[in-house]
Amino acid sequence: MRIEKLAEATGVAIDWKPFLLGPIFGEQGWSDSPFNIYPAKGKYMWRDLERICNALSIPFVRPSRFPRNGVLAARVACWFASEPWVNEFSKAVFHANFAEDREISDPDVVLACLRGLGLQGSRLLKQAQSAESKAKLRAQTEHARSLGIFGAPSFLVGKEMFWGNDRLEQALAWAKSHDIAAK
Repeated sequence: MRIEKLAEATGVAIDWKPFLLGPIFGEQGWSDSPFNIYPAKGKYMWRDLERICNALSIPFVRPSRFPRNGVLAARVACWFASEPWVNEFSKAVFHANFAEDREISDPDVVLACLRGLGLQGSRLLKQAQSAESKAKLRAQTEHARSLGIFGAPSFLVGKEMFWGNDRLEQALAWAKSHDIAAK
């Protein structure tokens, strides 16, 4: 929710690359979010997220179900990654999940996120569910895995990986000092 303003302020270009965490977690032997598998970590994570969002004035409501299935939204974001609206779409999906406690696997919720941006949601949703789109997201997820990504958010700056919200400024500083676009 904050990367674009910070990147713009530091003059660093961003190249968003959507991927799925489920298959990456599965390779690590997890069938669920580590925040559910490790209750103490989960309790801490939720409280930490509340503090972070409060400090940044980002609306937050703990989802009644976590994690939710984000495959449909990820397909939209991946298939249309080069469109100028995809970053705002991604933020709208996060807002629906983490500020409104809405079911982001529901096509109506994803449609609402698209329509909220003034887009023809039904047409875009249909394209994002094509076999080609599904293959593209699978390939993008495999590529993320091959790069050693194990969680989100992850920031790649050249071959350097920075993981977590608390590493965003460090990733941007590294990109600026090494004249590399963050990904």
